[in-house]
Amino acid sequence: MAIARRSATYEDLAKVPDTMVAELIEGELVVSPRPAVPHAAATSAIGGDLNSAFHRPPGSSAGPGGWWILVEPELHVGRDVLVPDLAGWRRSRMPVLEPVAAIELAPDWVCEVISQSTGPLDRGRKMHIYARERVAHLWIVDPILRTLEVYRLESGRWIVASTHGGAEPIRAEPFEAIELDIERWWLPAA
Repeated sequence: MAIARRSATYEDLAKVPDTMVAELIEGELVVSPRPAVPHAAATSAIGGDLNSAFHRPPGSSAGPGGWWILVEPELHVGRDVLVPDLAGWRRSRMPVLEPVAAIELAPDWVCEVISQSTGPLDRGRKMHIYARERVAHLWIVDPILRTLEVYRLESGRWIVASTHGGAEPIRAEPFEAIELDIERWWLPAA
């Protein structure tokens, strides 16, 4: 006889120590270690680049603006609770950033900086949920391989819009209004 498994709850998630990242994915509590330095450095640099140009009202003299860009927001989408490394909402869809603990409106863009422990989850189950929730763009960043994969959602499926590596400045959807120096996202070579 099979034993029924209990779905994890938000209360289960809340009991996870702050030294871990906890998510509820398809009823399962998924716990990952806090990011290592290459991951944290890449996330910080990407967030800094995008925030300086886009995290401002549209038409700002300091950059294109028009977005809310957040680091590790807690997303409540369907019955899932996700914590992407970075997420962005167009201000035309979310005019006000409310002072709440979690956001229920799916973002327009998500960035997952993968590590050895989170790569399969980010590329599998979380990608599926982002597509289900109609997130328009997804970036997968690998700070060890020094690569950026840019995905666009078309008809409910992820399409590779572009891939980047190396030291040349790039333009990447949906932030192609500015040039990004991806080499500054990586730790210096040892």
